[in-house]
Amino acid sequence: MNLVDKVAVVTGGASGLGRATLEELIKVGVKVAAFDLNKDQGEQFVAEFGADKVLFSCTDVTSDSSVEAAFESVIAKFGRVDICINCAGIAPAKKVLDRNKKAQALSAFSIAININLIGSFNVARIAAEKMALNEPNDDNERGVIINTASVAAYDGQMGQTAYAASKGGIVALMLPMARDLASSGIRVNTIAPGIMGTPMLLAMPEQVQESLVSNIQFPKRMGAPNEFARLSLHIIENGYINGETIRLDGAIRMPSK
Repeated sequence: MNLVDKVAVVTGGASGLGRATLEELIKVGVKVAAFDLNKDQGEQFVAEFGADKVLFSCTDVTSDSSVEAAFESVIAKFGRVDICINCAGIAPAKKVLDRNKKAQALSAFSIAININLIGSFNVARIAAEKMALNEPNDDNERGVIINTASVAAYDGQMGQTAYAASKGGIVALMLPMARDLASSGIRVNTIAPGIMGTPMLLAMPEQVQESLVSNIQFPKRMGAPNEFARLSLHIIENGYINGETIRLDGAIRMPSK
């Protein structure tokens, strides 16, 4: 896909991987819409880059009405949607049984599934509806959807039942969605990041960060958010990448804990 005059929606766009991706998209001339619940950070992003290039929508990805309204605001401002990148998510840590052998609350599991998996599908389904209205390019392409999984989809650690299940669902979702949307000229791919240097992770104690980095093979460091962003741009521009999950992880394989 040629990025000239394109419009992208990024969830979780006010910080972390989402913000880094929005910044890279803006650099190459894409108009962007950030969907996020953090109103202060979202409005700050608009002020920094300009309302002519950026739309912020305070959006709950688990709500059908909130997501539908957010997309309508994108269409009203920019007239189209070409790209959707789902970065919104949470990373809870709870064992099935706590130290007192009491079962994890079902609500804790459900929240992660609702935000990470159902929220991603909720946004992707409406994005696909809008993309299907676009005129196809020379390759008969109308849009690109990128969902964010995690290496936890493959190597879930102790305490990651909900998180790993939600991200495993993202991986499993990708191929049937790509097949469903092929006739509409919409590609669907997934990125599975490893240990990324997001504000949330960098706020952890130094010894925790060092322990995580010790499991990375090479390069021996956290991934940079802009490396996720640049991979997203490559997927968008490379029209033959479809129905694929790409690990972005420095060859890490997570231990059990």
